[in-house]
Amino acid sequence: MKQRKACAIVGLLAIASAVQAGGYLTNTNHNIAFNRNFARVGTIGIDGVYSNPAGVAFLENGFHVSFNVQNVYQTRTITSSMTLPALQGTPFYQPFKLNGGNENGEKQFVGKASVPVLPSFQIAKNYDKWGFQLGFGIVGGGGKATFNAGLPSFERSISMLPALLYSKDLKSPTPGYSVSSYIKGQQYDFGLQLGTTYKVNDNLAVYGGARFNYIYNKYEGNILNISANIGGQNRNLYDFFSETAVGLTQLASQYASQAAAATDPATKAKLEGAAKMVEGKLKEVNETKEKVKDKYLDCTQRGWGITPIIGIDYRTGKWNFGARYEFTTKFNIQNDTKRDDTGMFRDGVNTPNDLPGILAVGTQYSVLDNLRLMASFHYYFDKDARMANDKQRLIKSNTREYLAGVEWDVTPAITLSAGGQSTRYGLGDGQYLSDLSYVTSSYSLGFGAKIKVAKNAHLNVAYFFTDYENFKKEYETTIPSAVGPMKAQNVDDFTRTNKVLGVGLDIKF
Repeated sequence: MKQRKACAIVGLLAIASAVQAGGYLTNTNHNIAFNRNFARVGTIGIDGVYSNPAGVAFLENGFHVSFNVQNVYQTRTITSSMTLPALQGTPFYQPFKLNGGNENGEKQFVGKASVPVLPSFQIAKNYDKWGFQLGFGIVGGGGKATFNAGLPSFERSISMLPALLYSKDLKSPTPGYSVSSYIKGQQYDFGLQLGTTYKVNDNLAVYGGARFNYIYNKYEGNILNISANIGGQNRNLYDFFSETAVGLTQLASQYASQAAAATDPATKAKLEGAAKMVEGKLKEVNETKEKVKDKYLDCTQRGWGITPIIGIDYRTGKWNFGARYEFTTKFNIQNDTKRDDTGMFRDGVNTPNDLPGILAVGTQYSVLDNLRLMASFHYYFDKDARMANDKQRLIKSNTREYLAGVEWDVTPAITLSAGGQSTRYGLGDGQYLSDLSYVTSSYSLGFGAKIKVAKNAHLNVAYFFTDYENFKKEYETTIPSAVGPMKAQNVDDFTRTNKVLGVGLDIKF
């Protein structure tokens, strides 16, 4: 019968899922001017300290400062399923159905993040030929997300518990399972950038600088109260196996005592054999009990690296051209682990965590004195950035971004602008992605205004949102079982949302 194929799958209960990052998401929204018009590489402004540092040389002599605050709201949604063809016709064929999955065996896991205040600033001091710059912002990382119902990689192993229990003759008329799971992940790259510009002539300027990157990742989570339906009742499995272990311990002791008191050799051997058999079952029960006990994770990862940056800007007539190149940053991150019951984050371990290099080029064309068009292109050298277990080799191609924007000076005091961005990731078959940190290709739209609020000050306000595509990752895993390897067909469908509202103040002293 097919039911008998639902056998002991003890190896799945380790719950050691791959929650390491899928890779760094490079953040480019360091100024509200970007939020209202993404194509900033070919423009001249104080926001160029990040986007077009060489172009900042063409600002007026003096001291320029920009302070920016953004409010960010994100969601991450993973719709997952697992199917075991060998168990077709049993309740265990699509195990997510046993704990809230829909009729197709799919279950949704949602992570949410809200950052009320995300600050950044840019500062520049210009002289006739030379200029000096300082900038700060979160230049990389996937931000943070909290999954209050855990992650599919955690639940997949737990979802096989009813099949395991069935194989142990612990049947239930209503098979099912439950778990209380929580995971919170944070990934940040805090960047402090210093650089110098030199104005070669009235049309050409160059830039050289570097960014100090401090990486801070933190993972916290737990898996609590793993339970399953046994004989029609929902039981905490750690308690159930503990009670079973107590009974087996008493039985083994009873057989051992009877064997010691027996005088007949045949009876003595029979009792000793029974004691050993019970001790074997006791060992198996204790091993299983340890694998279903409450588990916790608390790990912080830190690292740092320096990114050299060069830039150039050239202007002629109604045109301005800018370019920036950030070198790939080589460095490792180290685990500072307070507790890790998953076995994935051993304390003190160093792993590669390079930041990819970036080539950014852009242009601006003044159609009229008060109307400007912009276009930019970003190319990320993801495949050159080392990651743990050489995950970068799973990327099909490097990331590309296409950006366009328009600015219109409605009056000398008010500028309206809008922009769009298309981000295309070379994810291949998706093996590069994990459920704690992932990216998908997207389209972004932003709009806003620059308003003159004083003789030497402008207020920037903007809003942008990102529409992420769905990416379906389909993969097969092999599950060890008592009757041999069993194939599991897995699907993870990834998508996200992103909404940002920002305000900033530019001042010239």
